Amino acid sequence: MSKFRAVLVFMALVLALGLAVPAWASSASSTSSAARPSQYILPGDTVFPEGVAYQRKNGNFYVSSTTDGTIYRGNIRDETASVFLPGGADGRTSATGMKVDGKGRLFISGAGTGKMFVYDTANGALLGSFSNNLSNTFINDVIITPKDGAAYFTDSLSPFLYKVAKNAQGQLAFSVWLDFTGTAASYQPGFNINGIAASENGKYLIVVQSNTGKLFRIDIRTKTVTQIDLGGQALTNGDGILLRGHALYVVRNQQELIVKVRMSDNFLRGRVISSTTDPSFAFPTTIAAAQGRFLVVNSQFDKRGPGLTPELPFTVSSVHIP
Repeated sequence: MSKFRAVLVFMALVLALGLAVPAWASSASSTSSAARPSQYILPGDTVFPEGVAYQRKNGNFYVSSTTDGTIYRGNIRDETASVFLPGGADGRTSATGMKVDGKGRLFISGAGTGKMFVYDTANGALLGSFSNNLSNTFINDVIITPKDGAAYFTDSLSPFLYKVAKNAQGQLAFSVWLDFTGTAASYQPGFNINGIAASENGKYLIVVQSNTGKLFRIDIRTKTVTQIDLGGQALTNGDGILLRGHALYVVRNQQELIVKVRMSDNFLRGRVISSTTDPSFAFPTTIAAAQGRFLVVNSQFDKRGPGLTPELPFTVSSVHIP
């Protein structure tokens, strides 16, 4: 039994018996519940963050900068993050979606550079760097499948899904895994396939198409792409997504909402059951689950450009999971 749970059990017994609650018990409870900040600060005046990845084993999280590719590292107990990977290193001049796998490898999407990176979170060493060699491209997000540890990267401008996984020699290798041309996920003008998630059984990938608001299921074995029936709902401006069992969370950036969708057993149907916002949200782009809370990236993309001024500091919100 954890120390915190033991305190709760003790307090329940004390209250049931009508006794006074000891000061040490009340203090321990309040300390545990208030130990985590409600926001995390990213140093810098032009960060415009986009992606976040959580490392469960140590409570660290990583946030990407679209401006120069800097990767920040924080811990859920500390209010301020710091630079983990300097911007521009290894040709990483912009960064968006990220994920950390069970081996402590950080996979990073390289936005308009068309590049994908893999780093060791223990020492910051570059483990691999790959490029799609396209000019019309935006590597937006990445997911790591639970069964084989393969990483799948979305491209919001070109109709491809990329894969980085170990080859027969045990080395990380890049491939164009799926061409969406001719599938149910037809690319339109603007930003297309964006956020990506994987089912716990390792059979399916789920993606959101930002400009149409549609969700699609991709069968990993057959590469079949099927539109998910949302009962007429559209999740336009859908950005980062996160799948927990059969609950799919979709961040709608311009609407500043986290939408919860209850998925069917086969992930071919979904029903919107809630939409959540928070006063701290500032054009949120994506989320990561961290010990009962969501880490929400506040990009402030709507305050980027000539004549616009972001509100400093740039932050990551910490909110309860709906």
